[in-house]
Amino acid sequence: MAVAIAEKSVSDDAKVGGIAVERLRSLIERIERLEEERKALGNDIKDIYGEAKSAGFDVKVIRQIIRLRKQEPAEIEEQETLLDVYRRALGM
Repeated sequence: MAVAIAEKSVSDDAKVGGIAVERLRSLIERIERLEEERKALGNDIKDIYGEAKSAGFDVKVIRQIIRLRKQEPAEIEEQETLLDVYRRALGM
């Protein structure tokens, strides 16, 4: 009888309310670790922007270049064409 009770408590710990407790805990801990890594990376990126600024580079322009490098060449061309059209429309 004691063995059956011990087995029941182990299976109750493994699933609570139909939820696999260890699997849930594992997922949450992985997310927390990745959030910490993302925060550390964000701080590293901020430091690099600070380094660029202290070296005399315009950080806004660097951010624009990074954004552009993520885009496809056709997207960039389309945006530049529209920007040119809008500028001419406004007499700029």
